[in-house]
Amino acid sequence: MLPYLILAVLLFVIELLFFKVADRFNIIDKPNQRSSHTKPVIRGGGMIFVVAVLIWFVYSGFLWPWFVIALAAIAFISFADDIKSQPSLLRFMVHLGAVIMMFYEVGLFVWPWWLLILVLIVAIGALNTFNFMDGINGITGMYAQVSLSTFLFIDQKIYDFTEESLVITSLISVVVFLFFNYRKKAKCFAGDVGSISIAFVQLFLLLQLIFETGNFLWVIMVLVYGVDSVITILYRLKRKENIFKPHRTHLYQYLSNEFKVPHRFVSLVYGLLQLMLNVFLIYFIIGNSFSMVVLIAFLYVVAYVIIREWLLRKLALSPTGR
Repeated sequence: MLPYLILAVLLFVIELLFFKVADRFNIIDKPNQRSSHTKPVIRGGGMIFVVAVLIWFVYSGFLWPWFVIALAAIAFISFADDIKSQPSLLRFMVHLGAVIMMFYEVGLFVWPWWLLILVLIVAIGALNTFNFMDGINGITGMYAQVSLSTFLFIDQKIYDFTEESLVITSLISVVVFLFFNYRKKAKCFAGDVGSISIAFVQLFLLLQLIFETGNFLWVIMVLVYGVDSVITILYRLKRKENIFKPHRTHLYQYLSNEFKVPHRFVSLVYGLLQLMLNVFLIYFIIGNSFSMVVLIAFLYVVAYVIIREWLLRKLALSPTGR
């Protein structure tokens, strides 16, 4: 435990030092059309996730170099985008290259080409989904904490599919970040560098788990984020909106902005919902009840749509409804 305690203290100090650098060079998240905050806040505090993995990389004896190189590349372009907006094509090409390197590290190139293309599209979409969902205090850290804790449990108790130290290291970095972010007035936001980097780590672990078990149902471990993002896109397409423009129409944003539910409570609910789904997922996969897993996922989607519709109708009927 001592190395992990030392790591936690080190990451805490690094985060505090980053705040001074961010203040000095004006690395600030200013409110815009999709923001749920009203005052400027330090941006890029999620760089601690990448720092933690780099420390782990050295400590592990340089295990999984292609994964770490890919993470470093995607973190670099994301941090650059946090400072000054980068061309969309450049960001896409870096994401594409990083995901391909991750595929190579996991060993996915034994899969059929059509499956690789499908997973590639989903993976790049998932990275952007995690970024879009990073809009209120605590949601990225809480969701990552649930996912990483689940991966750790699976690795220790069910399938030995990854390196336990990577998961624990990433968990520690998330806890350090949450100390500064899970507040009524956050000290810092994750930024693109944080949301996309921690998403990349989670995708790497998820693909390792799928590859080792041959079971694609493990994707339900990102169902809460996935459903909110995909259905929000469908709603926006139905209203003939430009889905590439900033917006505040995710369910969590409606709850936080229009219904004034505290950010931390919404983040906690999202995390707990994913945790419940993960518990059901593990229980039924162990029992080979795959049909039950599909049924629960379907019921969750239905429940989400019903709740969203009810809230939107309630909002439309309110005096200040939009």
